[in-house]
Amino acid sequence: MEFTTGLMSLDTALNEMLSRVTPLTAQETLPLVQCFGRILASDVVSPLDVPGFDNSAMDGYAVRLADIASGQPLPVAGKSFAGQPYHGEWPAGTCIRIMTGAPVPEGCEAVVMQEQTEQTDNGVRFTAEARSGQNIRRRGEDISAGAVVFPAGTRLTTAELPVIASLGIAEVPVIRKVRVALFSTGDELQLPGQPLGDGQIYDTNRLAVHLMLEQLGCEVINLGIIRDDPHALHAAFIEADSQADVVISSGGVSVGEADYTKTILEELGEIAFWKLAIKPGKPFAFGKLSNSWFCGLPGNPVSATLTFYQLVQPLLAKLSGNTASGLPARQRVRTASRLKKNARTP
Repeated sequence: MEFTTGLMSLDTALNEMLSRVTPLTAQETLPLVQCFGRILASDVVSPLDVPGFDNSAMDGYAVRLADIASGQPLPVAGKSFAGQPYHGEWPAGTCIRIMTGAPVPEGCEAVVMQEQTEQTDNGVRFTAEARSGQNIRRRGEDISAGAVVFPAGTRLTTAELPVIASLGIAEVPVIRKVRVALFSTGDELQLPGQPLGDGQIYDTNRLAVHLMLEQLGCEVINLGIIRDDPHALHAAFIEADSQADVVISSGGVSVGEADYTKTILEELGEIAFWKLAIKPGKPFAFGKLSNSWFCGLPGNPVSATLTFYQLVQPLLAKLSGNTASGLPARQRVRTASRLKKNARTP
């Protein structure tokens, strides 16, 4: 891996990262209730038509057009409910009471909603004209048997999973979760709930990144805070690399006497780039360890969050097999006032 010196633009950095990684291929088959947030490993193909039969879209009356053409009231010959269809005879000159979702009886040409009817002593009078197929949902109208409902690479949410269940499918193959090892570096960091020493601050980045990773459906291996000791940091990198697909550290990627990350990464793997031409987020690192990819986030919380969403999230999306880019939405806007660029800002 060739190391790029100097400041790299955000877009170039992202393209560099995505060009190097390939999606995971290992998969597992899980029941739908365990598939929220997971990525489909293969297409979901419908084994049946949805709906599976012609059914009523309204509460009302199933009719033949010829029977209501005279405008005379029609006696009710029977009733059809969802789950309890009408199987009796349907004499000419009569109608069938029908409820939403109920199968329409054979020979039905339209369903007239009950709001367009009146009850009389002689039966049901229809107060509006009916057209062929009115208020009838046809078999296979939503999904036809053999159709690809969701392609491989789809992230499964509450929008997709109930649809799959409606096909009678109980489990689906999904890509295994991306394993991410996470740790913070720095003697200045302390765990929340513990007293602060001189010059210390609480470790917030690791919590934020951990939660963002879980939200993306990753399996998180949280290794805690690693002190500014080259031996401890070396051991942390080896442990993380042995367990994960991606290793993420927070802090330790800027220029400083106690920042050992770069030295250790050069020893254990390769560095692709180290600095970005953005602010906040300049000290971001990307490289390759023996078994995993490395993303070094800045220690500043705003910088860490920005680079995570702009660079790490798309990387994880590609690794997971997600066909969506994982990129945050971008929109060009006009400022209400002029912005003055700081001479120190790249």
